Amino acid sequence: MPRRKQPTARQVRLGVELRKLREAAGLKAREAATLLGADSVQMSQIEFGIAGVSEARVRRLAAHYDCTDDELVHALVAMATDRTRGWWEEYRGLLPMSFLDLAELEYHSSYRLDVEFLHIPGLFQTEDYARAVFSYRVPELPADDLELRVRHRMDRKKIIESPTPAPYEAVIHEAALRIKVGGRTCSRAQLSRVLEFSEAEHITVRVIPFALDDFAGATNAMMYAGGAVPKLDTAVRDAPHGAAFIDSEAQLGAFRTLFRKVEAVSLDPDQSRDVIHRLAKEL
Repeated sequence: MPRRKQPTARQVRLGVELRKLREAAGLKAREAATLLGADSVQMSQIEFGIAGVSEARVRRLAAHYDCTDDELVHALVAMATDRTRGWWEEYRGLLPMSFLDLAELEYHSSYRLDVEFLHIPGLFQTEDYARAVFSYRVPELPADDLELRVRHRMDRKKIIESPTPAPYEAVIHEAALRIKVGGRTCSRAQLSRVLEFSEAEHITVRVIPFALDDFAGATNAMMYAGGAVPKLDTAVRDAPHGAAFIDSEAQLGAFRTLFRKVEAVSLDPDQSRDVIHRLAKEL
């Protein structure tokens, strides 16, 4: 297969998972390459996502690596053979790759978990709210670039507005609900939008109130996307030059634990809607 100039995060993840299986089997890259009739350079390109890999080769490698996790192998085959060209492709060359990678990750996610302390989660944001958030970027974005980011953020809502949406749970600190991003009118409209989404069967919204005693969880925002199998879950953190995708089992386990701890101390959905409704009336 031809080499890719710029592999997507999903293609890189496939290579990472194949490398993990090889290392678990105690094989060197050159040893694995011989199983495919390839050389170590070609093997490295596959494991870095630079070169594609066929279904037959994925299954052959998994067999030689003594991988007995059939669900994982099936999921890796699906990643290797996926040819989806989603809505995000219209932004290729216009926005940084991390924007496209995030949209593709969300599209393939089996569920989503978000924790936000200072902003309303991106999937809930109105155009005016998103525009105000992006306007605070330093250095300031050119008008065309800012509008591209706003439009991309609005398009991401497809995953929670589609006919068959994946479950989505958002935990929002009261601080994010109270901060008047974009002004009073914008904030009131934004809270109303969150209330609308919270009524959907596949969406759960929980609020962490200021009045909560002994809460020390207000660190960084967190996004967690469920994969086809748990080993393919992904956590996402904001980084200086775009989103950082995290796939190590230890870190994923820590993120899952953190989310459940934050979820456990938050208000239940009905109480959370009451808080949001009250804050909207105060504006």
